[in-house]
Amino acid sequence: MASRPVSQQLRMRGVRSLWAERRAVALDGAIAAVVFALSLAMLAGRADAGGDTRGLDALGVSLVAVASLPLVARRREPLAVFAVTAAASAAMNALGYPQGPPLGPTVALYFLALSPERTRAPRWLIGVVVTGMFLVHAAAAGVGEDTFPTVPLLFGTVVWGGALVLGDRVRLRRHRIVQLEERARRAEREAERERRLAAAEERTRIARDLHDSAGHAINVILVQAGAARLLSKQDPERSQAALETIEEVARETIGEIDQLVRALRDDELPDDGRAAVEPPLGLAAVEALAERHRAAGLAVEVRVRGWRRPLSPGLDQAAYRILQEALTNAARHGDGGADVDIAYGPRSLELTVTNPPAAPPTEGGHGIVGMRERAELLGGSLEAEAGDGVFRVRARLPDAGDGA
Repeated sequence: MASRPVSQQLRMRGVRSLWAERRAVALDGAIAAVVFALSLAMLAGRADAGGDTRGLDALGVSLVAVASLPLVARRREPLAVFAVTAAASAAMNALGYPQGPPLGPTVALYFLALSPERTRAPRWLIGVVVTGMFLVHAAAAGVGEDTFPTVPLLFGTVVWGGALVLGDRVRLRRHRIVQLEERARRAEREAERERRLAAAEERTRIARDLHDSAGHAINVILVQAGAARLLSKQDPERSQAALETIEEVARETIGEIDQLVRALRDDELPDDGRAAVEPPLGLAAVEALAERHRAAGLAVEVRVRGWRRPLSPGLDQAAYRILQEALTNAARHGDGGADVDIAYGPRSLELTVTNPPAAPPTEGGHGIVGMRERAELLGGSLEAEAGDGVFRVRARLPDAGDGA
């Protein structure tokens, strides 16, 4: 499905942002209206109860409005909203209106503790304003009652202190949730990156295997096809044997390439395991590899030294591919023969392929580079050099001695 144009995406994002802003304004307006209504109801109830307090009048309603309605702007200026509502509440106490819970300043203080970063003011200034308004509010209550404000001080400490603690706890909890979500997203991104790297490494390995298999098969087919052409009239039986070898090599290579390409296409295997990929070739198939080259006209001699033991799958496959590529290069660029030496050491496996070169080795191509990469991926090394009339490829692969 085609993606939406960028302009349409930006327009939709702007519409969503506008709706979110409108919902926030509506919510803040509802909070301010509820606080105003509750404050007005508490003031009217206390005024009807009688006593020495001042009755509800237009000034009282105005002060209640100033002590509550500024909550509409609590997201933009929480510190200023708290100062205005606390000042209006203190004025009501000083003028003799019935004292009650300072609902507007308490709600404003909660939102201030919830989002102190919105004030764009340093923490010390916030502390000074809150402490100062608390003392002003308590002193105004003492002026209204003409006595020392012991009860307002204690009550204000509990109410405003509770609002501060509650708002700060909610803020910290939200912050932790945001951190956990970000950590989870980061972990998911890291896992996806690791998965992609692993997939890229696997595809690189498969590409090397494909190159080795195809190069080996094409070289054998090329030699056998030439032999079949030259012997078609002189020695029909040998010509027929060469054609059969071509057929066998082509069939095996097609099967191996099909397996490699299937591994590239399939992200995961079925649960029943029926489509599982067959184990790759290892050193157990070296004799078959040598026999195939012998049939193609290359005199191959294989020697095995040391205790022949099971190898790990990665090491076993890499060793086979290195020998396969080295023999392919010997058949392609050598002078008719190659010696293969496989030495099992206590903690290593050494492979040596020696052949007389028909021409100096070239730097182009990927054969030697691919062999060296295979060795280095296992923590080993590979040397390829010409000297004393031979071309020698020597690989040393570390082996922990565990064939699992």
